[in-house]
Amino acid sequence: MNYIISYKKPHDHFIDIEFIADKITEDETFIQLPSWRPGRYELGNFAKNIQKWAAFDEKGNALPFQKETKDRWKVNTKGVSILHIKYNYYAAELNAGSTFLDSTQLYLNPVNCCVYIPERINESCELGLQLPVDYKVAIGLTPSTFCKEIGGMKCFHAKNFHDLADSPFIASSSIQHKKITCSDIDFNFWFQGICKPDWEKLSIDFMKFCNHQLEMMKQAPFKSYHFLFQILPNKIYHGVEHTTSTVIALGPGYNLMKGDLYEDLLGVSCHELFHAWNIKTIRPVEMQPYDYTRENYSKLGYVCEGVTTYYGDYLLYRSGVFNEEQYFQTFAERLQKHVDNFGRFNLSVADSSFDTWLDGYTPGIPNRKTNIYDEGCLLAFATDMFIRKNTANEKSLDDVMRYLYTEFALKGKGYSDADYKGVVEHFSNKSYDEIFKFINSALDYEPMLNEAMAYIGCELIKYSSPKFNEHALGIKVNEVAGVCKVTAVYPDSVADLAGISINDDLLVLNNVQIKPDGTGTNFTEWCNYFGDVSLTITFASNGLVKQSALIPQPNKYYKVVRMEKTSSANELYRNNFENWGNNKF
Repeated sequence: MNYIISYKKPHDHFIDIEFIADKITEDETFIQLPSWRPGRYELGNFAKNIQKWAAFDEKGNALPFQKETKDRWKVNTKGVSILHIKYNYYAAELNAGSTFLDSTQLYLNPVNCCVYIPERINESCELGLQLPVDYKVAIGLTPSTFCKEIGGMKCFHAKNFHDLADSPFIASSSIQHKKITCSDIDFNFWFQGICKPDWEKLSIDFMKFCNHQLEMMKQAPFKSYHFLFQILPNKIYHGVEHTTSTVIALGPGYNLMKGDLYEDLLGVSCHELFHAWNIKTIRPVEMQPYDYTRENYSKLGYVCEGVTTYYGDYLLYRSGVFNEEQYFQTFAERLQKHVDNFGRFNLSVADSSFDTWLDGYTPGIPNRKTNIYDEGCLLAFATDMFIRKNTANEKSLDDVMRYLYTEFALKGKGYSDADYKGVVEHFSNKSYDEIFKFINSALDYEPMLNEAMAYIGCELIKYSSPKFNEHALGIKVNEVAGVCKVTAVYPDSVADLAGISINDDLLVLNNVQIKPDGTGTNFTEWCNYFGDVSLTITFASNGLVKQSALIPQPNKYYKVVRMEKTSSANELYRNNFENWGNNKF
Protein backbone atom coordinates (compact mmCIF):
# COMPACT_ATOMS: atom_id res chain seq x y z
CA MET A 1 0.00 0.00 0.00
CA ASN A 2 1.38 3.39 -0.99
CA TYR A 3 0.75 6.94 0.18
CA ILE A 4 1.63 10.11 -1.70
CA ILE A 5 1.54 13.39 0.23
CA SER A 6 1.58 16.73 -1.57
CA TYR A 7 0.12 20.23 -1.45
CA LYS A 8 -0.36 23.24 -3.71
CA LYS A 9 -1.03 26.30 -1.54
CA PRO A 10 0.46 25.88 1.94
CA HIS A 11 -1.24 28.99 3.28
CA ASP A 12 -4.69 27.40 2.87
CA HIS A 13 -3.62 24.45 5.08
CA PHE A 14 -5.02 21.74 2.76
CA ILE A 15 -2.85 18.64 2.29
CA ASP A 16 -3.51 16.39 -0.72
CA ILE A 17 -3.31 12.68 0.03
CA GLU A 18 -3.42 9.74 -2.38
CA PHE A 19 -3.75 6.19 -1.08
CA ILE A 20 -2.94 3.43 -3.58
CA ALA A 21 -3.77 -0.21 -2.88
CA ASP A 22 -3.03 -3.03 -5.33
CA LYS A 23 -4.22 -6.65 -5.28
CA ILE A 24 -7.87 -5.65 -4.92
CA THR A 25 -9.96 -8.83 -5.22
CA GLU A 26 -13.31 -8.01 -3.58
CA ASP A 27 -16.35 -6.41 -5.19
CA GLU A 28 -16.52 -4.00 -2.25
CA THR A 29 -13.57 -2.52 -0.39
CA PHE A 30 -13.84 -0.74 2.94
CA ILE A 31 -11.59 2.22 3.65
CA GLN A 32 -11.02 3.33 7.24
CA LEU A 33 -9.62 6.52 8.75
CA PRO A 34 -8.50 6.15 12.40
CA SER A 35 -11.03 7.50 14.88
CA TRP A 36 -8.44 8.15 17.61
CA ARG A 37 -4.70 8.32 18.06
CA PRO A 38 -2.61 6.34 20.55
CA GLY A 39 -1.37 8.66 23.27
CA ARG A 40 -4.74 10.36 23.63
CA TYR A 41 -7.45 7.97 24.73
CA GLU A 42 -10.49 9.75 23.40
CA LEU A 43 -12.15 9.84 19.98
CA GLY A 44 -10.51 12.32 17.63
CA ASN A 45 -13.08 12.63 14.84
CA PHE A 46 -10.30 13.35 12.35
CA ALA A 47 -12.64 12.85 9.40
CA LYS A 48 -14.13 16.29 10.09
CA ASN A 49 -10.98 17.73 8.49
CA ILE A 50 -11.59 16.02 5.13
CA GLN A 51 -13.13 18.35 2.55
CA LYS A 52 -13.04 16.21 -0.63
CA TRP A 53 -12.91 12.42 -0.99
CA ALA A 54 -13.05 10.31 -4.16
CA ALA A 55 -12.17 6.83 -5.41
CA PHE A 56 -10.70 5.78 -8.79
CA ASP A 57 -9.46 2.69 -10.57
CA GLU A 58 -5.98 2.34 -12.12
CA LYS A 59 -7.15 4.08 -15.31
CA GLY A 60 -8.52 7.10 -13.48
CA ASN A 61 -12.18 6.15 -13.77
CA ALA A 62 -14.29 7.33 -10.84
CA LEU A 63 -15.70 4.55 -8.65
CA PRO A 64 -19.03 4.66 -6.77
CA PHE A 65 -18.70 4.86 -2.98
CA GLN A 66 -20.74 5.67 0.08
CA LYS A 67 -19.84 6.75 3.58
CA GLU A 68 -20.92 4.15 6.15
CA THR A 69 -19.79 5.77 9.39
CA LYS A 70 -18.16 9.07 10.28
CA ASP A 71 -14.76 7.68 9.22
CA ARG A 72 -15.44 4.58 7.08
CA TRP A 73 -16.21 4.39 3.35
CA LYS A 74 -17.42 1.51 1.15
CA VAL A 75 -16.10 1.58 -2.44
CA ASN A 76 -17.48 -0.48 -5.34
CA THR A 77 -14.36 -2.23 -6.63
CA LYS A 78 -15.88 -4.94 -8.81
CA GLY A 79 -13.40 -5.65 -11.60
CA VAL A 80 -10.79 -3.30 -10.09
CA SER A 81 -7.24 -4.51 -9.38
CA ILE A 82 -5.64 -1.23 -8.20
CA LEU A 83 -7.58 1.26 -6.09
CA HIS A 84 -6.73 4.96 -5.80
CA ILE A 85 -8.29 7.06 -3.03
CA LYS A 86 -7.74 10.81 -3.37
CA TYR A 87 -8.75 13.29 -0.68
CA ASN A 88 -7.56 16.40 1.09
CA TYR A 89 -7.07 17.12 4.77
CA TYR A 90 -7.32 20.49 6.50
CA ALA A 91 -4.27 20.97 8.74
CA ALA A 92 -4.42 24.27 10.63
CA GLU A 93 -3.90 23.17 14.24
CA LEU A 94 -0.39 22.99 15.68
CA ASN A 95 0.27 20.89 18.76
CA ALA A 96 2.13 17.68 19.58
CA GLY A 97 -0.54 15.36 18.19
CA SER A 98 -1.97 17.28 15.26
CA THR A 99 -1.19 17.75 11.56
CA PHE A 100 -0.18 21.17 10.26
CA LEU A 101 0.77 22.86 7.01
CA ASP A 102 1.93 26.39 6.26
CA SER A 103 4.66 28.09 4.23
CA THR A 104 7.36 27.07 6.75
CA GLN A 105 6.67 23.37 7.26
CA LEU A 106 4.67 20.24 6.61
CA TYR A 107 4.05 18.50 9.90
CA LEU A 108 2.05 15.29 9.65
CA ASN A 109 0.80 12.67 12.06
CA PRO A 110 -0.26 9.82 9.75
CA VAL A 111 -2.71 8.51 12.35
CA ASN A 112 -4.72 11.73 11.89
CA CYS A 113 -5.08 11.61 8.14
CA CYS A 114 -3.97 8.36 6.48
CA VAL A 115 -6.67 5.85 5.54
CA TYR A 116 -6.15 2.07 5.41
CA ILE A 117 -7.92 -1.17 4.52
CA PRO A 118 -8.68 -2.82 7.89
CA GLU A 119 -8.06 -6.44 6.85
CA ARG A 120 -4.70 -5.41 5.34
CA ILE A 121 -3.47 -3.40 8.31
CA ASN A 122 -0.35 -5.58 8.70
CA GLU A 123 0.89 -5.11 5.13
CA SER A 124 3.95 -2.94 4.48
CA CYS A 125 3.49 0.69 3.38
CA GLU A 126 5.47 3.16 1.30
CA LEU A 127 5.24 6.89 2.04
CA GLY A 128 6.12 9.39 -0.68
CA LEU A 129 6.46 13.12 0.03
CA GLN A 130 6.42 15.78 -2.66
CA LEU A 131 8.33 18.61 -1.02
CA PRO A 132 10.40 21.67 -1.87
CA VAL A 133 13.95 20.61 -2.79
CA ASP A 134 15.52 22.31 0.26
CA TYR A 135 13.28 20.59 2.81
CA LYS A 136 14.77 18.18 5.34
CA VAL A 137 12.58 15.49 6.90
CA ALA A 138 12.66 14.56 10.58
CA ILE A 139 11.11 11.08 10.83
CA GLY A 140 11.64 7.73 12.53
CA LEU A 141 10.96 5.65 9.39
CA THR A 142 13.75 4.32 7.18
CA PRO A 143 14.27 5.71 3.62
CA SER A 144 12.63 3.76 0.79
CA THR A 145 13.38 3.00 -2.87
CA PHE A 146 9.72 3.76 -3.67
CA CYS A 147 10.88 7.17 -4.98
CA LYS A 148 12.79 5.57 -7.84
CA GLU A 149 9.54 4.32 -9.30
CA ILE A 150 7.81 7.69 -9.52
CA GLY A 151 10.66 10.19 -8.97
CA GLY A 152 10.92 13.64 -7.45
CA MET A 153 9.96 12.68 -3.91
CA LYS A 154 11.40 11.78 -0.53
CA CYS A 155 10.18 8.31 0.37
CA PHE A 156 10.06 6.11 3.45
CA HIS A 157 9.15 2.53 4.34
CA ALA A 158 6.82 1.35 7.12
CA LYS A 159 6.55 -2.29 8.19
CA ASN A 160 2.76 -1.99 8.40
CA PHE A 161 0.05 0.58 9.02
CA HIS A 162 0.77 0.50 12.77
CA ASP A 163 4.34 1.54 12.00
CA LEU A 164 3.16 4.30 9.68
CA ALA A 165 0.55 5.58 12.15
CA ASP A 166 3.26 5.74 14.82
CA SER A 167 5.67 7.82 12.72
CA PRO A 168 4.97 11.57 12.67
CA PHE A 169 7.33 13.78 10.69
CA ILE A 170 8.31 17.41 10.26
CA ALA A 171 9.48 18.55 6.82
CA SER A 172 11.02 22.01 6.66
CA SER A 173 13.95 24.01 5.33
CA SER A 174 14.42 25.79 8.66
CA ILE A 175 14.45 22.83 11.03
CA GLN A 176 17.52 22.65 13.30
CA HIS A 177 19.19 19.27 13.91
CA LYS A 178 21.72 17.79 16.32
CA LYS A 179 22.58 14.18 17.15
CA ILE A 180 24.06 12.54 20.24
CA THR A 181 24.89 8.87 20.80
CA CYS A 182 24.08 6.94 23.98
CA SER A 183 25.03 3.28 24.32
CA ASP A 184 25.47 3.01 20.53
CA ILE A 185 21.98 4.43 19.89
CA ASP A 186 21.57 7.73 18.06
CA PHE A 187 19.26 10.30 19.65
CA ASN A 188 18.27 13.11 17.29
CA PHE A 189 17.10 16.60 18.28
CA TRP A 190 14.93 18.39 15.72
CA PHE A 191 13.79 21.94 16.52
CA GLN A 192 11.16 23.59 14.34
CA GLY A 193 10.23 27.16 15.14
CA ILE A 194 11.86 30.33 16.40
CA CYS A 195 14.36 29.34 19.08
CA LYS A 196 18.08 29.15 19.86
CA PRO A 197 18.89 25.67 21.18
CA ASP A 198 21.93 25.45 23.45
CA TRP A 199 23.29 22.25 21.94
CA GLU A 200 25.96 21.70 24.57
CA LYS A 201 23.52 22.11 27.45
CA LEU A 202 20.96 19.87 25.77
CA SER A 203 23.55 17.22 24.98
CA ILE A 204 24.83 17.05 28.56
CA ASP A 205 21.40 16.77 30.17
CA PHE A 206 19.84 14.44 27.59
CA MET A 207 22.89 12.18 27.63
CA LYS A 208 22.35 11.60 31.35
CA PHE A 209 18.72 10.55 31.32
CA CYS A 210 18.84 8.75 27.95
CA ASN A 211 21.75 6.61 29.11
CA HIS A 212 20.03 6.03 32.43
CA GLN A 213 16.83 4.77 30.82
CA LEU A 214 18.77 2.46 28.52
CA GLU A 215 20.72 1.08 31.47
CA MET A 216 17.58 0.60 33.53
CA MET A 217 15.55 -1.20 30.86
CA LYS A 218 18.53 -3.20 29.45
CA GLN A 219 17.01 -3.35 25.94
CA ALA A 220 15.45 -0.68 23.74
CA PRO A 221 12.49 -0.98 21.34
CA PHE A 222 14.22 1.39 18.90
CA LYS A 223 17.48 1.43 16.94
CA SER A 224 17.52 5.24 16.87
CA TYR A 225 15.27 7.86 18.42
CA HIS A 226 14.00 11.30 17.41
CA PHE A 227 12.91 14.20 19.62
CA LEU A 228 10.73 16.37 17.36
CA PHE A 229 10.24 19.78 18.98
CA GLN A 230 7.59 22.19 17.73
CA ILE A 231 8.59 25.51 19.31
CA LEU A 232 5.83 28.09 19.25
CA PRO A 233 5.91 31.83 20.01
CA ASN A 234 3.10 31.44 22.57
CA LYS A 235 2.76 29.45 25.76
CA ILE A 236 2.15 25.73 25.17
CA TYR A 237 3.10 22.44 26.84
CA HIS A 238 2.22 19.18 25.13
CA GLY A 239 3.95 15.90 24.34
CA VAL A 240 2.93 12.74 22.47
CA GLU A 241 4.79 9.45 22.58
CA HIS A 242 5.79 7.15 19.72
CA THR A 243 8.08 4.11 19.58
CA THR A 244 10.96 5.70 17.68
CA SER A 245 10.14 9.35 18.33
CA THR A 246 8.18 11.89 20.29
CA VAL A 247 6.61 15.19 19.26
CA ILE A 248 6.85 17.90 21.91
CA ALA A 249 5.24 21.34 21.60
CA LEU A 250 6.65 24.06 23.86
CA GLY A 251 6.66 27.83 23.98
CA PRO A 252 7.34 30.66 24.00
CA GLY A 253 10.58 30.09 22.10
CA TYR A 254 12.44 32.97 23.76
CA ASN A 255 12.24 31.17 27.13
CA LEU A 256 13.12 27.71 25.84
CA MET A 257 16.58 27.32 27.34
CA LYS A 258 16.00 28.92 30.73
CA GLY A 259 14.04 28.59 33.94
CA ASP A 260 10.81 26.69 34.26
CA LEU A 261 10.36 26.16 30.52
CA TYR A 262 13.72 24.41 30.21
CA GLU A 263 12.78 22.20 33.17
CA ASP A 264 9.51 21.48 31.35
CA LEU A 265 11.50 20.53 28.24
CA LEU A 266 13.58 18.07 30.25
CA GLY A 267 10.58 16.70 32.13
CA VAL A 268 8.36 16.06 29.12
CA SER A 269 11.28 14.65 27.10
CA CYS A 270 12.20 12.15 29.83
CA HIS A 271 8.52 11.24 30.24
CA GLU A 272 7.91 10.67 26.52
CA LEU A 273 11.10 8.66 26.07
CA PHE A 274 10.05 6.27 28.84
CA HIS A 275 6.76 5.83 27.00
CA ALA A 276 8.73 4.08 24.22
CA TRP A 277 8.75 1.18 26.66
CA ASN A 278 5.66 1.84 28.74
CA ILE A 279 2.52 1.95 26.52
CA LYS A 280 4.19 1.87 23.09
CA THR A 281 5.56 -1.63 23.69
CA ILE A 282 4.37 -2.59 27.21
CA ARG A 283 0.63 -2.38 26.57
CA PRO A 284 -2.63 -3.24 28.30
CA VAL A 285 -4.18 -6.35 26.83
CA GLU A 286 -7.05 -4.25 25.46
CA MET A 287 -4.55 -2.37 23.24
CA GLN A 288 -2.58 -5.30 21.92
CA PRO A 289 -2.94 -4.58 19.07
CA TYR A 290 -4.49 -1.13 18.73
CA ASP A 291 -7.95 -0.98 17.21
CA TYR A 292 -8.20 2.41 15.50
CA THR A 293 -11.90 2.06 14.68
CA ARG A 294 -13.29 2.45 18.21
CA GLU A 295 -12.49 3.09 21.85
CA ASN A 296 -9.87 0.77 23.40
CA TYR A 297 -11.15 0.77 26.98
CA SER A 298 -8.68 -0.04 29.76
CA LYS A 299 -8.43 0.57 33.51
CA LEU A 300 -4.63 0.59 33.38
CA GLY A 301 -4.02 4.31 32.87
CA TYR A 302 -2.42 4.39 36.32
CA VAL A 303 0.34 2.22 34.84
CA CYS A 304 0.50 3.59 31.29
CA GLU A 305 0.52 7.25 32.29
CA GLY A 306 0.96 7.18 36.08
CA VAL A 307 4.07 5.03 36.19
CA THR A 308 5.51 6.99 33.27
CA THR A 309 4.83 10.27 35.07
CA TYR A 310 6.61 8.91 38.15
CA TYR A 311 9.65 7.84 36.15
CA GLY A 312 9.63 10.96 33.99
CA ASP A 313 10.40 13.04 37.09
CA TYR A 314 12.27 10.45 39.15
CA LEU A 315 14.76 9.43 36.45
CA LEU A 316 15.79 13.06 35.96
CA TYR A 317 16.70 13.12 39.64
CA ARG A 318 18.28 9.67 39.67
CA SER A 319 20.41 10.40 36.61
CA GLY A 320 21.66 13.69 38.04
CA VAL A 321 19.82 16.07 35.71
CA PHE A 322 17.61 17.39 38.53
CA ASN A 323 18.94 18.10 41.98
CA GLU A 324 17.04 17.11 45.12
CA GLU A 325 15.24 20.45 45.39
CA GLN A 326 14.06 20.31 41.76
CA TYR A 327 12.71 16.79 42.20
CA PHE A 328 10.93 17.62 45.44
CA GLN A 329 9.30 20.58 43.69
CA THR A 330 7.96 18.42 40.84
CA PHE A 331 6.70 15.86 43.35
CA ALA A 332 5.01 18.63 45.32
CA GLU A 333 3.11 19.62 42.18
CA ARG A 334 1.73 16.05 41.93
CA LEU A 335 0.75 16.10 45.60
CA GLN A 336 -0.91 19.49 45.27
CA LYS A 337 -3.08 18.36 42.38
CA HIS A 338 -4.00 15.28 44.41
CA VAL A 339 -5.25 17.16 47.50
CA ASP A 340 -7.01 19.84 45.42
CA ASN A 341 -8.99 17.28 43.39
CA PHE A 342 -12.02 16.07 45.35
CA GLY A 343 -12.92 13.74 42.51
CA ARG A 344 -10.57 11.29 44.21
CA PHE A 345 -13.40 10.60 46.68
CA ASN A 346 -15.81 9.86 43.83
CA LEU A 347 -14.00 7.86 41.12
CA SER A 348 -10.97 5.61 41.48
CA VAL A 349 -7.90 6.07 39.31
CA ALA A 350 -8.72 2.78 37.54
CA ASP A 351 -12.25 3.92 36.72
CA SER A 352 -10.96 7.36 35.75
CA SER A 353 -8.65 5.61 33.30
CA PHE A 354 -11.61 3.83 31.74
CA ASP A 355 -13.40 7.16 31.42
CA THR A 356 -10.61 9.03 29.63
CA TRP A 357 -12.60 8.17 26.49
CA LEU A 358 -15.41 10.27 27.91
CA ASP A 359 -13.70 13.43 29.18
CA GLY A 360 -10.21 12.47 30.26
CA TYR A 361 -8.42 15.47 28.79
CA THR A 362 -10.71 18.26 29.96
CA PRO A 363 -11.54 19.32 33.53
CA GLY A 364 -15.04 17.92 33.13
CA ILE A 365 -17.74 18.49 35.70
CA PRO A 366 -16.54 19.35 39.22
CA ASN A 367 -15.16 16.61 41.44
CA ARG A 368 -16.11 13.70 39.15
CA LYS A 369 -12.81 11.95 38.49
CA THR A 370 -9.14 11.68 39.36
CA ASN A 371 -6.16 12.45 37.14
CA ILE A 372 -4.45 9.29 35.91
CA TYR A 373 -1.13 11.11 35.52
CA ASP A 374 -0.85 12.63 38.99
CA GLU A 375 -2.74 9.99 40.99
CA GLY A 376 -0.99 7.24 39.03
CA CYS A 377 2.38 8.87 39.79
CA LEU A 378 1.72 8.88 43.55
CA LEU A 379 0.52 5.27 43.44
CA ALA A 380 3.65 4.29 41.48
CA PHE A 381 5.80 5.97 44.14
CA ALA A 382 3.94 4.05 46.87
CA THR A 383 4.35 0.81 44.89
CA ASP A 384 8.08 1.42 44.47
CA MET A 385 8.43 1.96 48.23
CA PHE A 386 6.27 -1.14 48.89
CA ILE A 387 8.60 -3.35 46.84
CA ARG A 388 11.78 -1.83 48.29
CA LYS A 389 10.50 -2.16 51.85
CA ASN A 390 9.61 -5.83 51.44
CA THR A 391 12.91 -6.76 49.77
CA ALA A 392 15.32 -4.63 51.82
CA ASN A 393 15.97 -2.55 48.69
CA GLU A 394 16.97 -5.58 46.62
CA LYS A 395 14.05 -5.10 44.24
CA SER A 396 12.05 -2.10 43.05
CA LEU A 397 9.49 -0.94 40.51
CA ASP A 398 12.36 -1.05 37.99
CA ASP A 399 12.20 -4.85 38.12
CA VAL A 400 8.47 -4.80 37.44
CA MET A 401 8.89 -2.64 34.33
CA ARG A 402 11.76 -4.75 32.98
CA TYR A 403 9.72 -7.92 33.52
CA LEU A 404 6.67 -6.47 31.76
CA TYR A 405 8.94 -5.57 28.85
CA THR A 406 10.72 -8.90 28.47
CA GLU A 407 7.88 -11.28 29.41
CA PHE A 408 4.95 -9.42 27.87
CA ALA A 409 5.99 -6.75 25.35
CA LEU A 410 8.78 -8.67 23.63
CA LYS A 411 6.52 -11.72 23.42
CA GLY A 412 3.72 -9.72 21.81
CA LYS A 413 1.42 -10.02 24.82
CA GLY A 414 -0.63 -7.36 26.55
CA TYR A 415 -0.96 -7.36 30.34
CA SER A 416 -4.06 -7.12 32.52
CA ASP A 417 -4.51 -5.46 35.90
CA ALA A 418 -4.26 -8.94 37.43
CA ASP A 419 -0.96 -9.45 35.58
CA TYR A 420 0.41 -6.16 36.93
CA LYS A 421 -0.67 -7.07 40.44
CA GLY A 422 0.92 -10.50 40.09
CA VAL A 423 4.25 -9.10 38.86
CA VAL A 424 4.40 -6.63 41.76
CA GLU A 425 3.68 -9.48 44.18
CA HIS A 426 6.31 -11.64 42.50
CA PHE A 427 9.07 -9.10 43.15
CA SER A 428 7.85 -7.92 46.56
CA ASN A 429 7.01 -11.44 47.77
CA LYS A 430 3.95 -10.01 49.48
CA SER A 431 0.29 -9.40 48.70
CA TYR A 432 -0.29 -6.13 46.86
CA ASP A 433 -3.87 -5.90 48.14
CA GLU A 434 -3.15 -3.05 50.56
CA ILE A 435 -2.27 -0.73 47.64
CA PHE A 436 -4.38 -2.35 44.94
CA LYS A 437 -7.56 -1.50 46.86
CA PHE A 438 -6.71 2.20 46.56
CA ILE A 439 -6.24 1.83 42.80
CA ASN A 440 -9.71 0.39 42.37
CA SER A 441 -11.67 2.28 45.03
CA ALA A 442 -12.32 5.94 45.82
CA LEU A 443 -10.61 5.80 49.21
CA ASP A 444 -8.36 8.31 50.93
CA TYR A 445 -4.84 6.95 50.60
CA GLU A 446 -2.98 9.69 52.45
CA PRO A 447 -1.99 7.26 55.25
CA MET A 448 -0.44 4.99 52.60
CA LEU A 449 1.49 7.95 51.15
CA ASN A 450 2.75 8.86 54.61
CA GLU A 451 3.96 5.30 55.12
CA ALA A 452 5.69 5.27 51.73
CA MET A 453 7.43 8.58 52.44
CA ALA A 454 8.49 7.43 55.89
CA TYR A 455 10.42 4.54 54.35
CA ILE A 456 12.88 7.01 52.81
CA GLY A 457 12.93 9.32 55.81
CA CYS A 458 10.39 11.81 54.48
CA GLU A 459 6.98 13.06 55.52
CA LEU A 460 3.95 14.80 54.07
CA ILE A 461 3.87 18.42 55.17
CA LYS A 462 0.66 20.49 55.07
CA TYR A 463 0.23 24.15 55.79
CA SER A 464 -2.43 26.72 55.03
CA SER A 465 -2.48 28.39 51.65
CA PRO A 466 -0.95 31.88 51.81
CA LYS A 467 -4.11 33.18 50.13
CA PHE A 468 -6.83 34.04 52.64
CA ASN A 469 -9.61 33.40 50.12
CA GLU A 470 -8.34 29.84 49.70
CA HIS A 471 -7.71 28.77 53.28
CA ALA A 472 -10.49 30.78 54.99
CA LEU A 473 -13.25 30.98 52.37
CA GLY A 474 -12.59 27.84 50.31
CA ILE A 475 -12.44 29.53 46.94
CA LYS A 476 -9.81 29.64 44.18
CA VAL A 477 -9.88 32.30 41.48
CA ASN A 478 -8.26 33.27 38.22
CA GLU A 479 -7.68 37.00 37.92
CA VAL A 480 -7.09 38.46 34.48
CA ALA A 481 -7.58 41.97 33.18
CA GLY A 482 -11.00 43.10 34.30
CA VAL A 483 -12.34 39.71 35.42
CA CYS A 484 -12.07 37.64 38.60
CA LYS A 485 -13.49 34.20 37.87
CA VAL A 486 -14.03 31.34 40.33
CA THR A 487 -12.03 28.26 39.30
CA ALA A 488 -12.60 25.94 42.28
CA VAL A 489 -14.78 25.75 45.39
CA TYR A 490 -13.92 23.59 48.41
CA PRO A 491 -16.88 21.29 49.14
CA ASP A 492 -19.01 22.51 52.06
CA SER A 493 -16.81 25.56 52.61
CA VAL A 494 -18.27 28.94 53.55
CA ALA A 495 -18.07 29.95 49.87
CA ASP A 496 -19.88 26.78 48.82
CA LEU A 497 -22.60 27.25 51.46
CA ALA A 498 -22.96 30.88 50.35
CA GLY A 499 -23.98 29.73 46.89
CA ILE A 500 -20.77 30.59 45.02
CA SER A 501 -19.87 28.14 42.26
CA ILE A 502 -17.28 27.51 39.58
CA ASN A 503 -17.26 30.07 36.72
CA ASP A 504 -19.00 32.75 38.76
CA ASP A 505 -17.56 36.26 38.39
CA LEU A 506 -16.65 38.07 41.62
CA LEU A 507 -17.63 41.75 41.38
CA VAL A 508 -17.49 43.49 44.77
CA LEU A 509 -15.91 42.68 48.14
CA ASN A 510 -17.02 44.78 51.14
CA ASN A 511 -18.06 47.63 48.84
CA VAL A 512 -14.73 47.51 46.94
CA GLN A 513 -15.02 46.81 43.22
CA ILE A 514 -13.04 43.78 42.12
CA LYS A 515 -11.43 44.75 38.85
CA PRO A 516 -8.05 43.11 38.23
CA ASP A 517 -5.85 45.22 35.99
CA GLY A 518 -3.70 42.35 34.80
CA THR A 519 -0.73 43.30 36.99
CA GLY A 520 -1.86 41.95 40.35
CA THR A 521 -4.23 39.68 42.27
CA ASN A 522 -6.88 42.24 43.14
CA PHE A 523 -9.40 39.96 44.87
CA THR A 524 -6.75 37.91 46.61
CA GLU A 525 -5.00 41.00 47.98
CA TRP A 526 -8.24 42.55 49.25
CA CYS A 527 -9.15 39.26 50.99
CA ASN A 528 -5.74 39.23 52.66
CA TYR A 529 -6.25 42.88 53.63
CA PHE A 530 -9.70 42.48 55.21
CA GLY A 531 -8.67 39.28 56.97
CA ASP A 532 -10.81 37.54 59.57
CA VAL A 533 -13.89 39.76 59.46
CA SER A 534 -17.34 39.27 57.99
CA LEU A 535 -17.19 39.65 54.21
CA THR A 536 -19.92 40.62 51.81
CA ILE A 537 -19.34 39.39 48.26
CA THR A 538 -21.31 40.44 45.21
CA PHE A 539 -20.99 38.02 42.32
CA ALA A 540 -22.54 37.19 38.95
CA SER A 541 -23.79 33.66 38.33
CA ASN A 542 -25.26 32.76 34.93
CA GLY A 543 -26.09 36.38 34.23
CA LEU A 544 -27.73 37.05 37.60
CA VAL A 545 -26.10 39.33 40.20
CA LYS A 546 -26.21 37.93 43.74
CA GLN A 547 -24.82 38.89 47.12
CA SER A 548 -23.78 36.77 50.10
CA ALA A 549 -22.27 37.35 53.54
CA LEU A 550 -19.39 35.05 54.48
CA ILE A 551 -17.88 34.38 57.90
CA PRO A 552 -14.27 33.28 57.26
CA GLN A 553 -12.96 30.05 58.75
CA PRO A 554 -9.17 30.62 58.79
CA ASN A 555 -6.82 27.72 58.00
CA LYS A 556 -9.69 25.28 57.42
CA TYR A 557 -9.77 24.70 53.69
CA TYR A 558 -7.16 24.64 50.93
CA LYS A 559 -3.70 23.50 52.04
CA VAL A 560 -0.27 23.64 50.45
CA VAL A 561 1.41 20.23 50.53
CA ARG A 562 4.85 18.85 49.84
CA MET A 563 7.17 16.01 50.76
CA GLU A 564 10.12 16.93 52.98
CA LYS A 565 12.94 15.07 54.62
CA THR A 566 12.35 14.29 58.27
CA SER A 567 15.10 15.77 60.42
CA SER A 568 14.68 12.98 62.97
CA ALA A 569 14.99 10.14 60.43
CA ASN A 570 17.41 7.47 61.61
CA GLU A 571 20.35 6.10 59.61
CA LEU A 572 18.29 3.23 58.16
CA TYR A 573 15.76 5.57 56.56
CA ARG A 574 18.50 7.92 55.38
CA ASN A 575 20.21 4.95 53.72
CA ASN A 576 16.90 3.97 52.10
CA PHE A 577 16.69 7.48 50.63
CA GLU A 578 20.22 7.27 49.28
CA ASN A 579 19.51 3.86 47.74
CA TRP A 580 16.32 5.14 46.10
CA GLY A 581 17.95 8.32 44.83
CA ASN A 582 21.13 6.69 43.52
CA ASN A 583 19.90 3.40 42.15
CA LYS A 584 22.63 1.49 40.33
CA PHE A 585 22.07 -1.30 37.88
